[in-house]
Amino acid sequence: MTHQFDPSALREYDVRGIVGKSLGPADATAIGRGFATRVRGIGGTRVAVGYDGRLSSPALEAALVAGLVAGGVDVVRIGLGPSPMLYYAEATLEVDGGIHVTGSHNPAEYNGFKMVLRHAPFFGDDIQDLAALAASGAWSEGAGMVTTLDLRDAYVGRLMAGYAGGAYRIGWDTGNGAAGPVIEALVKLLPGEHHVIFAEVDGNFPNHHPDPTEESNLADLKRLVTKNNLDFGLAFDGDGDRIGAVDALGRVIWGDQILSILVEPALREHPGASIVADVKSSQALFDRITALGGKAVMAPTGHSLMKTAMTRTGAPLGGELSGHLFFAGDYYGFDDAAYAAVRLIRAVHLSGQSLTALHDAMPALVATPDLRFPVDDVRKFAVVDAVVARLARDGAVVDLTDGARVTTPDGWWLLRASNTQAMLTVRAEARTADALASLLAAVDAHLAACGVARA
Repeated sequence: MTHQFDPSALREYDVRGIVGKSLGPADATAIGRGFATRVRGIGGTRVAVGYDGRLSSPALEAALVAGLVAGGVDVVRIGLGPSPMLYYAEATLEVDGGIHVTGSHNPAEYNGFKMVLRHAPFFGDDIQDLAALAASGAWSEGAGMVTTLDLRDAYVGRLMAGYAGGAYRIGWDTGNGAAGPVIEALVKLLPGEHHVIFAEVDGNFPNHHPDPTEESNLADLKRLVTKNNLDFGLAFDGDGDRIGAVDALGRVIWGDQILSILVEPALREHPGASIVADVKSSQALFDRITALGGKAVMAPTGHSLMKTAMTRTGAPLGGELSGHLFFAGDYYGFDDAAYAAVRLIRAVHLSGQSLTALHDAMPALVATPDLRFPVDDVRKFAVVDAVVARLARDGAVVDLTDGARVTTPDGWWLLRASNTQAMLTVRAEARTADALASLLAAVDAHLAACGVARA
């Protein structure tokens, strides 16, 4: 038996597509068969499996488990939960890998698979290898066994281990995503006063889409915080690996700004350490890491790529503009929004200031959010390549870590292709609004030369 994947579902750092169009149960079974083959190839025998709250997730999880079992590996099903709970299972149980069925922050019609093998991200060539195995049908054979394990209490207990963050009045918005039950359990253990909204897991996402990188999705949290005079608010994406935040005034604190707050206690505990931030992050963050005695490392965007960079540099902390925050040192190295929430509360407490005051103290820069606009998957990388070639001819100062990050006297701008959606993304930062407008005009001119316009 062989299987052909829709190539558009084979992303750089996971498998993801539209259910019923580019992804379905047959793909899930083939992923299970291929992953089982890889696990057995390294002498492994056991895999942990979880799934998020999307309507399609239970069926895909069942098909995935069937594929794993047919490939001869045993499966530990941990059930519904956020992706970090699956990562925690893989890090702490006697298993050789893990797979979480999740569409992450994508719209409701999407789903996918995030994979870990022997505590390392499974991505890039590994994803293509699954496709090659499926096309050849060269899968391992066997009859694995299935067990179930309720890991939620142990996971929440680990989130709270050694907590010393003080008591605050906090709003929490889980957006009807998979993190809801975990956050409800977590706030029962945290001191202070906690207001949780949209904690019921519902794959229809009836209140708003769970992606805290879109400011419009934070409107309910802003109202909750300002109406109740809370100290701050926290939000989570669909699978609980991205965090968003607002201060007491309802102002958004973006992922790189959250990381900037976490940097000081991290470098106090790990003097001179590397801190990894993605290519979208503010120059103010990289400058702060250096000023505090750390080594600032710029890495490509993407959870698998960030984890790889952290392992390579030995960094205790890393993060992305998108709110993926990674903790090594006394944690496990993966991105975990619930743990990031606990660490942010702790960092605010250690600072002796309010989160609002910490926000006020940040450099006065003018920046865009992550501006995303649709470009066909087959074309998006070609557009970036054409812009890079033009920049090279012009003698621009360009960092090619991930796409093109261009530094000018006005500030910097970035153009890159999304690895999870048919999108190009733009980000720019300057000291004044006029300078920012100049940067965006330069980006638009490069895009226009490729026949592309930002929507």
